Amino acid sequence: MDTDIIPVSGIDELDKHLDDLLTDPTLSPIPKLFDDVELQLTDANIPPLIPRLLPKITEILKQYQQDPAILCSLAIKLLGPINFTQVLSLASEEALIQALRSPAPSANILAMTVLEKAARSPSDAAILAMMNQLVTNFLAQWLSAPQVEVGEKGSRVLGDLLDVDCDTRPPDGVSVNGMEIAVRKPPGQGLMWRRIFHDRDIYDVILSLCSSNGPLDSQQRSLAQGRLLRILPRLAALNFRAVTWTDFSDLNQRHANFSGNGGLLQFAALHMIDKEDMLMHLSLIDFFEVLLSIQRITPFSTYKIDTLKGLVKEATAQDNTLKAALRTLPERTVPEEAEDLGRFIREILNSQ
Repeated sequence: MDTDIIPVSGIDELDKHLDDLLTDPTLSPIPKLFDDVELQLTDANIPPLIPRLLPKITEILKQYQQDPAILCSLAIKLLGPINFTQVLSLASEEALIQALRSPAPSANILAMTVLEKAARSPSDAAILAMMNQLVTNFLAQWLSAPQVEVGEKGSRVLGDLLDVDCDTRPPDGVSVNGMEIAVRKPPGQGLMWRRIFHDRDIYDVILSLCSSNGPLDSQQRSLAQGRLLRILPRLAALNFRAVTWTDFSDLNQRHANFSGNGGLLQFAALHMIDKEDMLMHLSLIDFFEVLLSIQRITPFSTYKIDTLKGLVKEATAQDNTLKAALRTLPERTVPEEAEDLGRFIREILNSQ
């Protein structure tokens, strides 16, 4: 035992309280016991407490009917020093799915914090990609949770997972206005990309939750659509082909009434938004501005340019507001990028 580690006071009392909660999940937690211990935790003293506390918290959460925020906060702190595969030895896939399905945002964020650990290495992302039901439930909760913090957490986790897993990443990374979109790192295995973009059931879930004939009410559907619009430019920078092509043309027809093999990018840009909704129309304009700003500096390909031209042509055909916003975008960007961005946008708009 490391004699330099200061003992955590109150740990025995908290341990007993967890036993009581396990025996009777209707009991209310005693916040002071949790707070006193959590405030003392460090990377040095956490490891010996993980096998002592975390399995009990996991079991309590499976049957707990009250707000689990205080339990989830401690669990997240305990999870800090350990990696994804170590977590899986302490919490099962089923337990993580249950946390994702919970109506409590703290439980959702706890589960997403675990999945976030898989974004630390391509091998861990590949392990997660094999867990079909876990990925499906994660994406469903990311899109359908009413809480903003759950949506933001899910967007970060999904973007980071697909970043580390990307097998076609730009060799020099991508940065726009000083913001890193894709970092320079070795390619991943591409298994998360295949799980999300080539798994019919998962693709169906995404389209269903974001389409007007899906199960969400109008307010929640707008949140889901906004989350998809905000993450797509980043994903398009990583793997443009994956987000612009799908094998599931029948799902396009079912959920958005359009034919062809256009991918999530075409679905979101052309067929998802009700332009009569002013706020969603503004979100769509912002999406196009971010998309073109990023695509200007991603590696050139004829496929990319032709796809963007077709996308923008169709989107602006009866949307003069969008067309005007794109034409004036260079005036609203940083001066050192304005000229190149203006040239790129004129090429995409086929205007001089």
